[in-house]
Amino acid sequence: MTPSLLLGKRTTWTESEFLAIGETPERIELFDGSLHVTPGPTPIHQRFAGKLLITLTPPAESIGLLVFEGINVRVGTNRIPIPDLAITTMIDLEELVVDASAVRLVCEILSPSNATTDRVLKMRYYADAGIPWYLLVAPKTATFTLYKLDGANYREHATASPGELLELTEPVVATIDPADLLPPR
Repeated sequence: MTPSLLLGKRTTWTESEFLAIGETPERIELFDGSLHVTPGPTPIHQRFAGKLLITLTPPAESIGLLVFEGINVRVGTNRIPIPDLAITTMIDLEELVVDASAVRLVCEILSPSNATTDRVLKMRYYADAGIPWYLLVAPKTATFTLYKLDGANYREHATASPGELLELTEPVVATIDPADLLPPR
């Protein structure tokens, strides 16, 4: 049975039921027993994700970390979001779900269909799971905001717009000018 047919048949899901769906072309996340399905990302969203992957992979791999687009991250019981990008320690590459304890940074790129989810719900989930860094990208303005976990909450650590530099010192050392990720004009 396809995920779209399954969605109409139940209202709550356990993690094991969610994982039994298997790999799908749909982006399906588990939020407190509810499935959250979003449309595919816009081209500008995909461009930011791809460019960030290219930018962050060499410095991450040079210190034994990995960078992924769109992986399942277990942040709590029946909570498995899919961040747009994640930097992790070495993990089992065959596992369907990565535990939050292996994640050093998550990145969400805002989309019209899920901006509130990324700014509020996922930010709370990631903080509760203890993920040290959260990068939020607003494609409309090409603004990057980096948050650092401070106790139980994220606090803004740095922000950059096109022409300004975002300096990452943890979990990787990298300098990003949001203008470099924009499409050519």
